[in-house]
Amino acid sequence: MLAFEQLLVNLSVESGVPSEDIHRRAAINLPGYYRPEKEWDLLVVSRGQLVAAIELKSQAGPSFGNNFNNRVEEAVGNATDFWTAYREGRFGAGPRPFLGYFFLLEDCDKVRRPVRNEEPHFPVDPVFANASYSQRYEIFCHRLVYERLYDSVCLTLATKPTMYSATRISHPAGDLTFYRFVATLQGHITTWLRSQ
Repeated sequence: MLAFEQLLVNLSVESGVPSEDIHRRAAINLPGYYRPEKEWDLLVVSRGQLVAAIELKSQAGPSFGNNFNNRVEEAVGNATDFWTAYREGRFGAGPRPFLGYFFLLEDCDKVRRPVRNEEPHFPVDPVFANASYSQRYEIFCHRLVYERLYDSVCLTLATKPTMYSATRISHPAGDLTFYRFVATLQGHITTWLRSQ
């Protein structure tokens, strides 16, 4: 995860953002609407304006079910809080910032097997019928973008390295790749810099 974070920092600098305007580990709090503040994983704050906020999350086994629900609730709640705070002017009077969500999922047999749904009263959305955890995450990530909660989302799967094989990285959907995520971020930064 740290390697992806550092790559995002490097690409932001390459896009023209001064390195001192990129914050991680410290000075990463933004005010909220439903709560006083939230720590983000990566912030770009330049000339007193919020340019970008990025959340980086990961999940490894064995408890994919409970963690999936927690990640969905967390991502939707964070975005709702963020955009309401933006509407209320908590980030200053600058143009709309970029909000990104990067998710790294362990690629293993368990995330690729179909999962049974519990439907004691009403049927679940048919799109989730026989969907594996990796498919559920893909649906979730697509809907974060479709509903305009995040400007860009990356879903990356990675195997754990063994003594016989190196880590394999893949992206299950063409519109959720790291390349697409970075292109959207860099496009936003470039547009922001030109407007200053």
